[in-house]
Amino acid sequence: MGGSNGSRSARDEVLQAIRGHERFCLTTHERPDGDAVGSLAAMQGVLAALGKDALAFLPAEEFPLPYEYRFIELDGLVTEPPADLSERVLIFLDCGNIDRSPVGDAGAQLVVNVDHHHDNTRFGAINHVDPHSSCTAEMVWDLAHGLGVEVSTAVADALYVGLVTDTGRFMYENTGPRAHEMAAELIANGLQPHEIYRHLYEGVPHGKLVLLARGLTNVERFDGGLLTVTQLTADDYRVAGADESFSEGVVDHLRSVEGTAVAGLVREQLGGSGTRKVSLRATDDRVDVSAIARAGGGGGHRRAAGFSTELEFPELVSFLREQLAQQL
Repeated sequence: MGGSNGSRSARDEVLQAIRGHERFCLTTHERPDGDAVGSLAAMQGVLAALGKDALAFLPAEEFPLPYEYRFIELDGLVTEPPADLSERVLIFLDCGNIDRSPVGDAGAQLVVNVDHHHDNTRFGAINHVDPHSSCTAEMVWDLAHGLGVEVSTAVADALYVGLVTDTGRFMYENTGPRAHEMAAELIANGLQPHEIYRHLYEGVPHGKLVLLARGLTNVERFDGGLLTVTQLTADDYRVAGADESFSEGVVDHLRSVEGTAVAGLVREQLGGSGTRKVSLRATDDRVDVSAIARAGGGGGHRRAAGFSTELEFPELVSFLREQLAQQL
């Protein structure tokens, strides 16, 4: 679908679409992270505050959500696309490519694409794509301002989750002045940062600690340490008693290793499909890992990206080394 890009005019189009329609369906990408869940919940809350009929759609196979996000309120949640989708505006949040969505456009009345990934494929009729935003939650916060909505406690919590997780607790390079302005406003209006921190980063299940230990045991380094990579197998998950979401954060330990340009976590998907998920992180601007991910059929940000593959681990490492060599 042709459409507008992430400009001021695109923002205005989104605001106009929200004001001019009454029925919405909201969704995000597969295996939703903090920004995806936070943006989804926040946008649903904003639309509900306007008296709109807004459903949040996540397929049943995405549940249970990672434990750290389960406190987020997802009102109006459905696990099947609504039968009347053709009469609703379908808003994708934090979804850079429609192939990563659980629903596609599915014949919706209007498709709106709200995202901050620089490699977003602009698949909507309205594409509000702003790579300068720290996270999609920041864009939802901005839209709430444009709509004159005073966010509730639940919406504020969801927005802050998206902000904190996608900026790496305000440490990643995408942390701009607006991110801090957003945090300051939410806190001034009553948000409790430590409560969010406690949900996200404390109360870690023992299985997640065991899985991390196994991941760190499997670390390998290549090309003088430029590539630091580890893998988690189905057996690792079984021994740890862990689900797939427990691997969140493992790759960040690898990124912190001295001399690393790219860190990679390769995790075998459970269920015997033979597919592996690859999470990539860059330590600086020498390497654009989203380009590597796109070569593997995925995408993401310059410093954080991922893709799925059926390559065995040795072949996958060779692919990563070749891609790394092309950029260095």
